[in-house]
Amino acid sequence: MKTLLATVAAVCLAATTAASAEDYATITSVKPNYQTVQTPKYRTDCRMNEVPVYGNTQGQASTGDTLFGALIGGVVGNQFGGGKGKDAATVLGAIIGADTANKNSSRQQIIGYRQEQTCNNVTFYETQQKIKNYTIRYEWNGIQGRTATYNNYRVGDSIPIHVSIQAK
Repeated sequence: MKTLLATVAAVCLAATTAASAEDYATITSVKPNYQTVQTPKYRTDCRMNEVPVYGNTQGQASTGDTLFGALIGGVVGNQFGGGKGKDAATVLGAIIGADTANKNSSRQQIIGYRQEQTCNNVTFYETQQKIKNYTIRYEWNGIQGRTATYNNYRVGDSIPIHVSIQAK
């Protein structure tokens, strides 16, 4: 019985080894396969700009503004004093109102320009061809095959292959 079991085990082992074995094939060609990728790139763009410089300019108030200031000042001055003092306060108020209107006539104006550098961060995309993988052709015992791999083999290299024979 022991002999029978040993014989069956040896036959099964031999059948398995004969039907499925690992061997080496020789590479006959290597072709890189490329893919197009968009890679983001960054740069800083700077340029010089002319920036206006503002300043106050002293101008003359319009006649209407001066008269309106004198009128308001006279009305306010008329509220003070009595008799001839009231007349003096009215005249003084009109003078102060006209002067205030004249002094408030200054305006902000562009008095010149200065150079100022402004910078912006810019993202752009660069198109590149990158290797995706390699198509290799190989030969084993006169049988040729091909496959895709990420390994960069050379023609003449040996690669391990798994040979399997199956009956129909």
